[in-house]
Amino acid sequence: MSSVRRLSLVTDEDHAVVPERRAGALRIAIATQDMKRLNAHFGSARRFAVYDVRSDEWNFVEAVAFDDVSDESGKHRTEGDDRIAPKVAALKGCHLLFCLAIGGPSAAKLVSARILPIKVPHPQPIEDVLSRTQTMLRKAPPPWLRKLLAQAGVTETKQPFEDEG
Repeated sequence: MSSVRRLSLVTDEDHAVVPERRAGALRIAIATQDMKRLNAHFGSARRFAVYDVRSDEWNFVEAVAFDDVSDESGKHRTEGDDRIAPKVAALKGCHLLFCLAIGGPSAAKLVSARILPIKVPHPQPIEDVLSRTQTMLRKAPPPWLRKLLAQAGVTETKQPFEDEG
């Protein structure tokens, strides 16, 4: 059984186990080994940094840490030793997951949980990922993001969506 730890900032004594998403925010998770950079594959990520992102701000929500991670060899463990399901369950409520790589079965489980995985080609600072997400929210978001925003009830954008025709 995989051990999962959550670290979040507590501002009062009546906080939720998983903090509620801020109004108008897109909740994103970033696969990281060091909490500074997007620098991990989904399966090998020891941590996921979770943020609420709006067009004008981002807020740290929590860090989710795992002890049992893959070694990026591409080899699967024996039947019944599932390291994917605990990660997907821990990321419940996120809309996007940014990572360096992800296998097909993991991506399918995330999509089934309504979390869209996004592969990023190179490691980069978490602030860069957050800033680019804000830029997408401020400008006319691509169709896939518009659909996700509508499903999530996120309507805060600086410019109205333009129909593509």
